[in-house]
Amino acid sequence: MPITVQAEGLTQFGTAVLESLSVPRDDAHLLADSLVTAELWGHSSHGMLRLPWYVERLRTGVMKSTTNPERVIDSGALAVLDGHHGIGQVLTTRAIELGIERAREFGVSAVGVRNSNHFGTAAYFTRMAAEAGCVALLATNASPAMAPWGGKQKAVGTNPWSIAAPGGKRGVAVMDIANTAVARGKIYLAAERGVAIPDNWAADENGVPTTDASKAVHGLILPMAGHKGYIISFMMDVLAGVLTGSHFGSDVVGPYDATKPSGCGHLLLTIDIKSMMPIAEFEQRMEALIDEVKNTPKAHGIDEIFFPGEIEDRNTEKLRKEGITIADHTWKSLETLSNETGAVLPVPAHA
Repeated sequence: MPITVQAEGLTQFGTAVLESLSVPRDDAHLLADSLVTAELWGHSSHGMLRLPWYVERLRTGVMKSTTNPERVIDSGALAVLDGHHGIGQVLTTRAIELGIERAREFGVSAVGVRNSNHFGTAAYFTRMAAEAGCVALLATNASPAMAPWGGKQKAVGTNPWSIAAPGGKRGVAVMDIANTAVARGKIYLAAERGVAIPDNWAADENGVPTTDASKAVHGLILPMAGHKGYIISFMMDVLAGVLTGSHFGSDVVGPYDATKPSGCGHLLLTIDIKSMMPIAEFEQRMEALIDEVKNTPKAHGIDEIFFPGEIEDRNTEKLRKEGITIADHTWKSLETLSNETGAVLPVPAHA
């Protein structure tokens, strides 16, 4: 049966596991926090089920435990970091810090990252920029998951992207989406939990739509909005892979494969709001936009309209109090990590 634990204990556990693999403490905490934050948001697909994947990649050396990015291009407002296969969360945080710094200096900045690794949820990083008074767009590429429109073999990644902006008294407005009908992690989560998936999420290896998550893992994820999802995903690979000098297309390797370097790339675009208008004016305008959306007459059966990012904030507040529920299969994999590394699992809330 599912286990419920407190967020803080889960972060401490993840940090200890990663430290046992020679990841520096601050970097280990960052990676663990990114996974637990996804759990708090209600996105378990990007949460603790991924920790064993990262562990295996660290053990084989395809992801380096010590992250040492090299600034290979620096022309002021534009910079490119070579991550040398370090931890994706650490590299992207460095990009965010540099992007904010340069946007404050030049009004706008572009930071590319090549030879990185999977970084979890893109919103984890764009929220940092929004909280610093910026609007940010972050794009990444991923290993092949969908077929190009009209094809039957996967050749295009989910290639997620996120945009975030400060929302004044409302907090942060943030979008984070994959360009498939669903993020690949949600299919892995369904497979772990042994539950069916909707018939418009994925197809099996023969291209036939399926509700069996275990078949979908080895098949194709369907694009969102038909051909539009394929086109957007293709162009995100242009930004994150081709333009940054990183891997692209079928050369990108996913986090669940511990045999090869990922080579994924990211592109961060950051705009300093105060370079365009006073931050107070921007926040007032954002609040007006959010209020207009939330006050729209509701469709039958709808209790409330949410703005982007609001549900995640609500979930975080709730789950910090009630605890995070971990699927049984995921908990067993964490128990295995505990036995292997000596890291102490948090005590379940209802042990």
